[in-house]
Amino acid sequence: MEKGHNIHSERLYSLDALRGFDMFWIMGGAGIFTGLATLTNWAPLNWWADQLKHVQWQGFRFYDLIFPLFLYIAGISFPFSLAKRTALNQSRKSIYRHVIFRGLILVFLGILYNNAVRFNLAGLRYGSVLGRIGLAWMFAAIIYMNTKLTLRIVWFWVILAGYWLLLLLFPAHDLGSSDPFSQTGNLASYIDRLLMPGKLLLDNHDPEGLLSTVPAIGTALLGMLTGDFMRSGYQADKLIRKVTIMVIASVFLIVLGKIWDTVFPINKNIWSSSFVCFAGGLSLLLFAIFYLVIDVWKFRKWAFFFVVIGLNPITIYLANRIINFRHAADFFFGGFTAILPETWHGLIGGIGLTTIGWLFLYFLYKKKIFLKV
Repeated sequence: MEKGHNIHSERLYSLDALRGFDMFWIMGGAGIFTGLATLTNWAPLNWWADQLKHVQWQGFRFYDLIFPLFLYIAGISFPFSLAKRTALNQSRKSIYRHVIFRGLILVFLGILYNNAVRFNLAGLRYGSVLGRIGLAWMFAAIIYMNTKLTLRIVWFWVILAGYWLLLLLFPAHDLGSSDPFSQTGNLASYIDRLLMPGKLLLDNHDPEGLLSTVPAIGTALLGMLTGDFMRSGYQADKLIRKVTIMVIASVFLIVLGKIWDTVFPINKNIWSSSFVCFAGGLSLLLFAIFYLVIDVWKFRKWAFFFVVIGLNPITIYLANRIINFRHAADFFFGGFTAILPETWHGLIGGIGLTTIGWLFLYFLYKKKIFLKV
């Protein structure tokens, strides 16, 4: 172990908080702010409510950050996990087994999330958010374990540049489009139509398809590079300077993403290389801010709400699908919506859904029950 690698041996509170912040929006937070916008019709809230919707194809809104931010955070965690397993004298074979098992179990959970227990194999949707996280993280982890810093950086840029060139040079013409970045004309969608079993989410395209998972490896790898930087002894005694370096790197990625957008549009649906840079820069910036406030300045109490969520992210993601939190929220909060004007309904519903979900996670937190894959 290199000198200085023990400076972050304890769990990063900021990382749990950021993960919880990320999940907050899909467990009811978006409904709260959309409800506030409906209630107040205040221009800034209306703008923010609009940010809590995905773009249809090209472009970017805040809601498009949630998925890559989660994958990026999963990447940050891996260097810490690898160091811990290495310190426990686990063999590389054992670590590889864990990495591959984790990746494949997330693919399975993603299929289960999409389809519940169904036996019509032709009608199943195999692409999923959890599946992409599992595969992208798994391949990024394998790259990380077999390379040093310089080669990891090379891998990151080769993945992004290679994906761009593939889509640019080999457009799909089977549905009549000549635009290599359109929904019907891009190579990633064509490969999904050609090779992906089951059904595609958008009939002619799946946003969690096969080829578009490759650049997502870059997102996970960027997180691992960040985790590597956090573990290193570089600037360990000057944490503000360390934060500054992360902010500078984040601005570079954001600007590069916007420049790349002019020739390869920012697009979550095909996980474009410009999207990886732009979303990655925003993710790094958010992490730097959370790390500065929580782990450097030690302002932690406010973050507990998010930490409770962040310690059980897969649990709440699956529970939102399996458990009818809306029914429970209506049971406890439905009386308020019945006596209040309709403009209040969205806000009360969002608060109710978030409250029920958070209390469920708090119960698990107090019982020290954490679903880990």
